[in-house]
Amino acid sequence: MRLEEIVNQHLQELGETDLAIWKYIVQHRGEVRHISIHELAKACAVSSTTIVRFSQKLGFDGFGDLKAVLKIEEAPLVYGQGDVLQELQDFYSQTADKIFRRNFDSASRLIHEANRVFAFASGYVQSNVVQELNVLIYEVAGVEEFKSLARTLTKDDLFLFVSLSGETPTVVDFARELRLRDVPFISITKLHDNTLASLSTVNLYVSPARFALYDEDDEHTAFQSMMPYFMLIEVWYVQYRMYLQRE
Repeated sequence: MRLEEIVNQHLQELGETDLAIWKYIVQHRGEVRHISIHELAKACAVSSTTIVRFSQKLGFDGFGDLKAVLKIEEAPLVYGQGDVLQELQDFYSQTADKIFRRNFDSASRLIHEANRVFAFASGYVQSNVVQELNVLIYEVAGVEEFKSLARTLTKDDLFLFVSLSGETPTVVDFARELRLRDVPFISITKLHDNTLASLSTVNLYVSPARFALYDEDDEHTAFQSMMPYFMLIEVWYVQYRMYLQRE
C-alpha cells in the first residue's frame, strides 16, 4: 500500500500539525527519504516527538518505518523527455502490472451485497468510466437528484464515485451526507491524499500521467492519459464476475 493510501485511511485522525508535516513530506519526498527525524522536525518547526506521533497515527512504529515506505516507493516518472510513444507504451505496461496485482474483493463484496447501486461522476470522462462497469448501476445526474434520492437511501444501498481530484465540492458534500446516513460508498480517484478517498468505505486509486507532445508543453497542451480509469474498471469487472462464481 502506498503512503498516500495510508494517509487517506487515517486522514480524519490527523490534526493541522500532522497535515503540515505531511505537506512537507509530499513536497520534499526525495529529500525526506534520506534525512534524519531531527532534520525533518527542524524543517517542519516541530519536535522529534511530534514526528514520531505523526508516524504512529499512520500505523507505523516510528519515523524509521515511514521512511522505509518512502524509500521503496518508486519516484514519479516524468514523461515527455524522449520517445513519447515508447513512454506511453511503458506507462500502459506499468499501469497494467499494478492494477492486475490489486485485490478488488472488498469493492466487489459491497456491490454484491447492495440492494441498489448508484453512481456519481464528476466529469464527462468519469461518466464514461461508470458506464464501462457492466453492473446494474443508476447514475445520478446532479445535485437536485441526489437530494431527492438521499431521503430514501439506507445502509443496504451503495454509491460509487468516480473523480479525478477527489476534492470537487459537490462530490465531497455528497460523500459527507452519505457518511452521516451510514450509506457505504466506493471512490475511484487519482492516487494522492484527497477528502473523498478519506471518507470512502473502499477507495480505489488510479495514476493518470501527463505526456508532453510539444517542446513547450504546459498543462493546457499536454496530453493526459486517462486510460488507468478504464483499465481499472475492466479488470475490476472481470474480478467481480470471478468473485460471484466463488460465492
